[in-house]
Amino acid sequence: MKYILIPEAASTNSWCAANIDSLDMPVIVRAEAQTAGRGQRGNSWESAPGRNLTMSAVVKPHGLVPIEQFSLSEAVALAVADTLIVYGIPAKVKWPNDIYVGDRKICGILIENAVAGREILHSICGVGLNVNQEEFISDAPNPVSMRQLTGIEYDLTEVEREFGRQLEQRCGLLASPGGRDMLHADFMRSLWRGDGKTWPFRDTASGMRFEAVIADIDPKGPLRLLRSDFTPLTYNFKEVEFLL
Repeated sequence: MKYILIPEAASTNSWCAANIDSLDMPVIVRAEAQTAGRGQRGNSWESAPGRNLTMSAVVKPHGLVPIEQFSLSEAVALAVADTLIVYGIPAKVKWPNDIYVGDRKICGILIENAVAGREILHSICGVGLNVNQEEFISDAPNPVSMRQLTGIEYDLTEVEREFGRQLEQRCGLLASPGGRDMLHADFMRSLWRGDGKTWPFRDTASGMRFEAVIADIDPKGPLRLLRSDFTPLTYNFKEVEFLL
């Protein structure tokens, strides 16, 4: 893994996309300050300059076709969770790829794939990990940082390099025999609220609120729920919301 540090970017994903032809992959690009970080559903990502990790890993997921791209999402999310566990923080993966500690969000992930036909040319995997920030001023409902959880000030470069090591290990499974099955099994074991209990959800199209158990996650990404009345439901990304 190679590493590039830049002083500032609107978002590291956008910077990587604009400079893709000059990047030697795999590489992690980190910005000391990110002025317009992007998250899922067009949300912004709050990050105090120099306090957190705002970075993008650019990789070529060899052997992965577009319909299998959720496996890469699993690999990136697990790499973040693995990194936090190294530091003694019991992280879980909230479907599809946020990272939670308890009911608080510590990391957001945004993956953008460049696809040509049946080939993923490259993937830009944006990661916003709250490391040393002690106060959040946006209206985000539940952010938390590593420092808030442990009281420890972390070296950003050290945490970044640990993530790079974990990501290389996880991405190495994408092209190995049975590797994607291993990733998916680990993803299911690391799943936030994947404990067989009933939890509240909201259907984003209808606004309907309901309670359900996470029954399974399809290896291609859809979430399978079982409602309290035993009605099975399947949702794709952005179609359902977890309620805190």
